Amino acid sequence: MTRKKWLPDNVTSYPDRHGKIRYRWRKKGFKPYPFKHEPGTEGFLAELRACEDGIAAPVVEAGVDRIKSGTFDDLLRRYYRSPDFLDPGPRTQVVYRGVLERWRARVGKSGKRYGEAMVRDLHARHVEKMLAEMLPHRTAANMLRKRLSALMKFAVRIDMASSNPVAATRPFKVESAGFHTWTDEEIEAYESRHPVGTTARLALDLMLWTGQRGGDARTMGPSNIRDRRLVVTQEKTGVTVSLPILAPLAASILATPLTGLVFIMSEHGRPYTQKGFGNKVRQWCDEAGLPQCSAHGLRKAAARRFAEAGCSNQMIKAWTGHTTDSEVARYTAAANQQLLSDAAGDQLMANLRERLANVSAKSLKGGA
Repeated sequence: MTRKKWLPDNVTSYPDRHGKIRYRWRKKGFKPYPFKHEPGTEGFLAELRACEDGIAAPVVEAGVDRIKSGTFDDLLRRYYRSPDFLDPGPRTQVVYRGVLERWRARVGKSGKRYGEAMVRDLHARHVEKMLAEMLPHRTAANMLRKRLSALMKFAVRIDMASSNPVAATRPFKVESAGFHTWTDEEIEAYESRHPVGTTARLALDLMLWTGQRGGDARTMGPSNIRDRRLVVTQEKTGVTVSLPILAPLAASILATPLTGLVFIMSEHGRPYTQKGFGNKVRQWCDEAGLPQCSAHGLRKAAARRFAEAGCSNQMIKAWTGHTTDSEVARYTAAANQQLLSDAAGDQLMANLRERLANVSAKSLKGGA
């Protein structure tokens, strides 16, 4: 087994019984994972992300055989192996698992973890109390409610519960627009601090000029360029988008030295992890004096700019990969109202002038 310097951390190579070189992800406390794709390919990077996020190479569970039947520990073990949990993308699985695992580890008045409680004993009043204990963090409480509801629906389907008590509860009202949408002035401030040719600038350009999430931008590389287009399979949803490489993005890519398998490499010569990339973008934004801005806010800014340019929802979805109009509406809520109202007024007046011209033409024809 050999650890080559050019391989990512925890990845080693070894010859199989036929002498062919294979690659494997190994880390203490986690199950080993044999790669199905060669290093440098998009498939390899996707597998690597799944290993780092604990999906392809999950934590080795100690004492699994001692889990009591009918408990939430038992239910969660089954749930993590079901399509209900596995169908969403790897990144989404990490988020959902984190919410459930934090809840499972909490200790109730009985002195036992929630994971040790019997599924059949959960009632709506218990859920209401658990959510109330999370206040004032309403968003986190609502997220837990969603995940518990999905878990209990699964429990009903496999006959571990007769009903879903979470359905009888109500979410907390949250008055928030979510991640701040970058304004054009904020984009200009970032660009002034991080000029073309820097990794910080390329990170912004990859998100802004593609409308993709930070998790997808951090893994983009030469392997994503096909026929002069950028082809990305989104980590969260599995949706594949094929996008023209616009001139500002092309200039940024060409001006930034390529030092690895992906466009954005860390100071240590490795691709960023999901958390590491978010933290780095946070640093770059702070350096530009933009504490209110974040990586995800750039995706919203891209959608906003498309909306202000008069693009339809279908056109915006073709870029962002969203599947519903309601999702696009959330992302374009910050579109400039004055600009859009002016455009709507121009279209209205143009339509009225056309109708008036048609009426006049018919009148002249009738008079003749």
